Amino acid sequence: MRNSLLLCLALISLFFTSCRKDFEFETNPGGLLFSKDTVYLDTVFTNIGSSTYTLKVYNKTNKDINIPSIKLAKGLNSKYRITVDGMIGNNNRIFENVELLAKDSMYIFIETTVDFVQADPASFLYTDQIEFSNASPNVQKVELVTLIQDAYFLYPKKFSDGTTETLPIGNDEIYGFLLDENDPVNGNELNWTNAKPYVIYGYGAVPSNKTLNIQAGTKVHFHNNSGLIVSNNASIKANGIPPINALNPLENQIIFAGDRLEPFFENVPGQWGTIWFTQGSKENILNNIIIKNATVGLLVSGNTNLTNPLADITLNNVQIYNSSNSGILARTGYITGSNVVINSAGQASLACTYGGKYNFIHSTFNNTWQSSKQVSVLLNNYIEGAIPETQQMVEANFKNCIIYGSNQLQMLIDKKGTNLFNYNFNSCFIKFNNIDNQYTNNPLYQFLTDVVHYNSNIIATNSSTLNPNFLNVPKNKLNIGANSAIKGLANFSFSNGLNDILNNPRTNPSDIGAYNFVTFN
Repeated sequence: MRNSLLLCLALISLFFTSCRKDFEFETNPGGLLFSKDTVYLDTVFTNIGSSTYTLKVYNKTNKDINIPSIKLAKGLNSKYRITVDGMIGNNNRIFENVELLAKDSMYIFIETTVDFVQADPASFLYTDQIEFSNASPNVQKVELVTLIQDAYFLYPKKFSDGTTETLPIGNDEIYGFLLDENDPVNGNELNWTNAKPYVIYGYGAVPSNKTLNIQAGTKVHFHNNSGLIVSNNASIKANGIPPINALNPLENQIIFAGDRLEPFFENVPGQWGTIWFTQGSKENILNNIIIKNATVGLLVSGNTNLTNPLADITLNNVQIYNSSNSGILARTGYITGSNVVINSAGQASLACTYGGKYNFIHSTFNNTWQSSKQVSVLLNNYIEGAIPETQQMVEANFKNCIIYGSNQLQMLIDKKGTNLFNYNFNSCFIKFNNIDNQYTNNPLYQFLTDVVHYNSNIIATNSSTLNPNFLNVPKNKLNIGANSAIKGLANFSFSNGLNDILNNPRTNPSDIGAYNFVTFN
């Protein structure tokens, strides 16, 4: 037994002795290859951390090598941070004696958090290099480039006792703050200009009896779980300008979006909360607005008085995209809209619930969310368990509108009780393929015989012959194409004098929806 043990020890010793040369590393001769010569970190706001970017480093030789140092050229003062094969080195900036096996590779992960003032004042770029030393005096380098964008930052105050400003919402409080006309840093926070973007942390609230004015071309970016609240008797006047430059159609639009500027986040839903019009907000006007990637684009809860001649919220040329819940979710809302476009929402593009008063003309509601339950337009008059449980649907009128999407039924009308429930669809294009005859005898959907609620509509029972032929739905381009089934079928009495969402004049015959057909090159 003892002899066997000695024999095993001898073999193990021989094994390690014979293999030791496989782990002898020579100094890097300088022939490293890289997946990129320059790593571009997409635009970030000042002092907001970037996403993580990847650089792959290859040792194509047959020898194991030791890289004496991998470091950022600006050393410990660099605003970039790197990890090398999971190692953090000296403060994520300097690494010594990094080993790389023959025919092997390693990953370097790169991030940055940088202040706008540290960027080049002419180009707004912040740059550095990753340097790879070797046996020769010449180091190999990979360039790092980031565009830094300055912004106004609005967020809750922190008090001396360690608490943070909050807003009361019912019996709860949320992380938020009141916009201040005399803020010591930002000046008048109730007057937003296009000088530089606004970045909002938490919920910024327009105080009661105040108006938030937003200038054409203003860009507003919300952090996760953030948004905007319009209080009782408060209002928003957001006046963008219709496209006047075909090469830059967004130049004078007002844009509400998340605060991640990297291309990956371009169409990711649910990046921020909502713009919330609370009970009693009034005389809100949104002209030439784009709202994208929210949980709920516009949340409307309550109204001032449904008999007022002016709606609580007036929407002109408003686009809402990629909402994880709803594009517009209204509960007893009072909304008037023209050239409203809503595309892709987790539940409903437009949800007019718990009654209210709604009038939409030449609008496009589409929903291609990957679900079997989403719709483009939902009308109902109740909330289960609410007091009262039902409300009057004073009116819900749709003229020259598109209601379309990927599911067979893109419109749902859900009435409860005997309360007033008025609705009318006139000269609309509605996708409603009643394939299982579930709604054949439902009195709410008698498209051909119910002239009180339906007039001159086109009911799309299949997508092959009755299709709006949108330009590019995934990219939110809902312009109708040359083969659209709805070209020239709008009621021109509703179109006369109303340009389309791109400011193109509507001539007779005009087209259903927010876009009048034009030829694209």
